[in-house]
Amino acid sequence: MEVRVRKQEFVPFLAMVIMEACTIALTIMAKTALTGGLSPFVFVVYTNALGSILLLPFSFFFHRNDRTEASMFSWPLLVRVFFLGFTGVFLFQNLAFVGLSFSSPIVVCAMGLLIPSFSFLLNLIIGRSKLNWRNTSTRAKVMGTIISLSGAFVEELYKGPFIRPASSPSPNRLLKSIPKLLVYYNLPDNWFLGCVFLAAAVFSVSLFNVVQTGTVKKYPHVMKVASFYSIVGTIQCLMFSLFMERDLSAWKIEPNFDLFLIIATGIFGSVIRTSVHVKCTQMKGPYYVPLFKPFGIFWATLFGTSFFVNSLHYGSVLGAAIGGVGYYTVSWGQLEETEEKQDPKEERKPIKTIYHQEEEEYKVPLLLSQEESPV
Repeated sequence: MEVRVRKQEFVPFLAMVIMEACTIALTIMAKTALTGGLSPFVFVVYTNALGSILLLPFSFFFHRNDRTEASMFSWPLLVRVFFLGFTGVFLFQNLAFVGLSFSSPIVVCAMGLLIPSFSFLLNLIIGRSKLNWRNTSTRAKVMGTIISLSGAFVEELYKGPFIRPASSPSPNRLLKSIPKLLVYYNLPDNWFLGCVFLAAAVFSVSLFNVVQTGTVKKYPHVMKVASFYSIVGTIQCLMFSLFMERDLSAWKIEPNFDLFLIIATGIFGSVIRTSVHVKCTQMKGPYYVPLFKPFGIFWATLFGTSFFVNSLHYGSVLGAAIGGVGYYTVSWGQLEETEEKQDPKEERKPIKTIYHQEEEEYKVPLLLSQEESPV
């Protein structure tokens, strides 16, 4: 029994840590491809198209034993799907990959930590949340939002010296060869503009969260909803990309690194990471998966300092670390708010939530994590 309990604790933890590492690795690969000349608009279309093709049959398999009376093709639900695709795929993906082309993977991680703060501010604006300073949850979310925004400003305005300058020796021949194959950070850059694009991408995710919260209440088959808004978002991206990228040669992908990256991103985002997140959420609850988002900072820092020179600034790590503190503070405030809404006369029980409603509040459409990064 003890071994089984330990396995239930260790396996989800290890799986989530590996998912974060793979996400950052794919982000570095995407940065390499974009630096090498791959159009971010073309990349978004191809990865989302592949992801949609894989996700559609997978969603029906996932919900093969579930039944619902709600129709997926009702007019109100189709309108919601349109806006989910617009905010969660079209806006988020294009803004995120353009932002990545101007910055680096560590900046993607840092800006992604603003999602709970932006969602909190957006809920205040539309009246879904109210400031009650007597509640611990409100104070925590306000303080966490301030800390998160401070981290974002540090990330954007302060670089500092390189953690590992070009004069640093490489431990062995393998590590010397990696920077020749991959790109973590390149000069000249447009750091400020990249941060602005990434912040806008994160805000679009917050808009997505507002729409999807009501959507999954009306239609609880969340994977089917995801597959349909992925298709809609892909069509929107295609129309936009055809306008932005009129050079037909840019749409021709040779059987090289770019093609491998597109296939790997599509499979990982639409099937592998989604399946792991769903399983971990079912095993550990809706607040488990979001706790691992700041782990991306660790992996981005480890990869950046181990394999690359002149790539990672002290200011980047500092800003990301501050953002991580703010992220956890806001998340703790959200958890405390959920507990405060329970009847105070009753004994507080473990929060019982349905994955389809709660997890999606944190879900960033991959084609997130696209949860923690654009890939």
